Amino acid sequence: MQLKQHRKMILATTISYTLLILYFLFFAFGRVGKVDQITEYTFIFLPDGFFRLPGLSDLLHPTLMDFVGFGNIAAFIPFGILIPLLYRTNFIRFMTGFILSILVLETIQAITFLGSFDMNDVIQNASGAAIGFGAFKLGFRTKNIWRNFAATGISAVVLMLGVWGSFGIVDKVFTKEIGPFVAINQLKDSSDNPSMGTKRYSIKIGGQNVEPRYNAYSIEGKKKEMYTYTLGNKEEIYLSLQYGIPDHKDFQGSIRVAVDGHEFLSVSAEAQRHEPDMSEIFIPQGNELTITLEGNEILWDVGYREMVYFWNLSTEARGYDNGNFKN
Repeated sequence: MQLKQHRKMILATTISYTLLILYFLFFAFGRVGKVDQITEYTFIFLPDGFFRLPGLSDLLHPTLMDFVGFGNIAAFIPFGILIPLLYRTNFIRFMTGFILSILVLETIQAITFLGSFDMNDVIQNASGAAIGFGAFKLGFRTKNIWRNFAATGISAVVLMLGVWGSFGIVDKVFTKEIGPFVAINQLKDSSDNPSMGTKRYSIKIGGQNVEPRYNAYSIEGKKKEMYTYTLGNKEEIYLSLQYGIPDHKDFQGSIRVAVDGHEFLSVSAEAQRHEPDMSEIFIPQGNELTITLEGNEILWDVGYREMVYFWNLSTEARGYDNGNFKN
């Protein structure tokens, strides 16, 4: 009799919790009000970033997306506990049925414009269900149902922390970080020789004294000067440069920056302010960098930061010390 009562309570809890999850999947976060604004289906089949859960520092000032990422796993843990309590099943059978159910729900979200089909959500939801099933297997080992629930809850917390930590490690391993600043004059020029640019000297621009730290470039008495460097097919770099026209010079000239023949920056003196200016350019990939100066333009402290994985970041940091190359 007591077993039947417990089963009825578990069934009622399962149904209620399922309805709650369905509400969040289809109606929460103003989904219904946004239906008229969506004109095409959204299907994301390739998982990307499903392991990027908020870190401890993020949880001190959480955003809505932090709660969503964490909740996509935590909210589905109860299903891994409740379903095995109602129906005798093994892990493979349970996970197969659960994943198929989530795939159906994600598809309905997409075709009703109440969300999108996102494989990241499928993986996170399935991870939560797997944690719940593992907690159930670890917790339900005695005849005392309340003791079992307590042990299952503790096991779920421990397993969740383990998955959270594992996802954090994976995120660290497979997420690129911005590397140290590298002065552009450390690269080889078109003749495969180091090129330091022109001699560094104090520049007065807009009444400010500018002291180049790494390099400086000008036309050196010519009408036009071109500096070419080999990037070595680097990927995902942020090229930064500072520029301006000295106070004692006429306000005329231009700067052009191109990579492999594709122009990324073009600045004319007429469009500049009467003060030092700075630009940062994202370059997806490139081999040959060309900087062209005309007129009275002065360019200085040109360098880049490359997006690298953390195991390469330490190598880059050993090679460069605050932007100065160590020979």
